[in-house]
Amino acid sequence: MKRVHIFFILLLSFLALPSKDALAQKYSHKKKVQNLREFDRKKLHFGFNLGVNVGDFGLKSSILSSDSLLGVYTVKQPGFNIGTVADYHLLPELNIRFLFTLSFAQRDLLYTYRRGPTTTTTQVKPIESTYLDFPINIKYRSLRYNNFAAYVIGGGMYSLDLASNEDAPPGDAPVKIKRHTYSYQVGGGFDFFLEYFKFGLELKMSYGIGDINVPDNTTFSAPIDEIRSKVFTISFLFEG
Repeated sequence: MKRVHIFFILLLSFLALPSKDALAQKYSHKKKVQNLREFDRKKLHFGFNLGVNVGDFGLKSSILSSDSLLGVYTVKQPGFNIGTVADYHLLPELNIRFLFTLSFAQRDLLYTYRRGPTTTTTQVKPIESTYLDFPINIKYRSLRYNNFAAYVIGGGMYSLDLASNEDAPPGDAPVKIKRHTYSYQVGGGFDFFLEYFKFGLELKMSYGIGDINVPDNTTFSAPIDEIRSKVFTISFLFEG
């Protein structure tokens, strides 16, 4: 009986929906005046971006069964970024975009140890990074609907870690991270054409290519075989 009631509720809800012609007539009167009508006709645009990021590591580790170390894990931490935007239009819906960005990121390495039959302890080693990011992305945008459009992006990025401890003396740092990182990026977002500028909301994931771990025979670095960078970013873009 309950299924019958649900069926009739869904049927009545479906019948209550307006027809396609009614929807077309309704929304034909809601077409808005387009802002920045000449925006897509310009070949080059500049702006700036602000954002927040979440830093992560992809880890591969070797834990011996006789070791007191039970595991090494990454604890994600928030950071932020600020930078510029340079956008070159190949076509109205296809752009090449360069975002020079200064990013502050952190990841914590969590080490879990066995201290007894039922007792464990943990130690946390923070890894702080200050990146100069040089990403180049291809941006493919949907057709503009009034003052809104959606898009997808993909590309690559080179990052220089100004806070890298790669050259620290042996044993001076718990874990050493390379100064240079290469990543590929995928993501998407939305463009909002406002009266005086274009505002963009973008979500992007960066995956590191290659190992950024610097082998150093310390208590904390010896169990780690490989480290790959992973960063999730939410950006707010302003273009004129």
